[in-house]
Amino acid sequence: MYINLGNPYRISLDNFTYSVDKRADILVLRDLHTTRHNLPGDRIFTIKFQPGGLEAILGISQVLLKGKVIPLHQILPVQLIDRLKNSPSFADRKKITEEYLLEKHDTRIMDHYLAFVRDIAETYQQSDWQLNVGQLAEKHFTTSKSINRYFHRVIGISPKGYFSILRARTALTAYVKQEKFDPCRFGYYDSSHFYREAAKFTGTTLG
Repeated sequence: MYINLGNPYRISLDNFTYSVDKRADILVLRDLHTTRHNLPGDRIFTIKFQPGGLEAILGISQVLLKGKVIPLHQILPVQLIDRLKNSPSFADRKKITEEYLLEKHDTRIMDHYLAFVRDIAETYQQSDWQLNVGQLAEKHFTTSKSINRYFHRVIGISPKGYFSILRARTALTAYVKQEKFDPCRFGYYDSSHFYREAAKFTGTTLG
């Protein structure tokens, strides 16, 4: 990423040279041989990513950006670019950049955790409420410890506790709606098992 703080300049990708206006800010992947033609009046704040960093932090696929000069406002918010351009020092720009990228990174991690928890819960329901945490871990090629960590991070309780609540809530909804209710469809051993668990969940005796 090149944020222009000064004069126009030129940048070449392989054998093609682009003129960059003094008001223009750009992104270049550097997948091609890249040369910026330095001039005495250049003032450019650059942000560099490791390979795959754009996708890992900002969720942007790099495939469509290859071999191009991309206007930076298509990648970063205009307000952020303006803050960087108007900041008085390199240290301020560095701080603003780090805060923004760390926030985006943390959001991406939480989105990943949330998607993982949803996938685990969906697998549990599709198994007719039968699988335990160890079996779910095997199906998702992970460990019980990882599942526990993700559930505590996203929901605040253990997966076992969450599954008990989810199963009870779903079973109670079916119990209220259906005249013929089969507790075994929800992973309960029999009616007595369901009534005991329902009483724990609602504080009310059913049956």
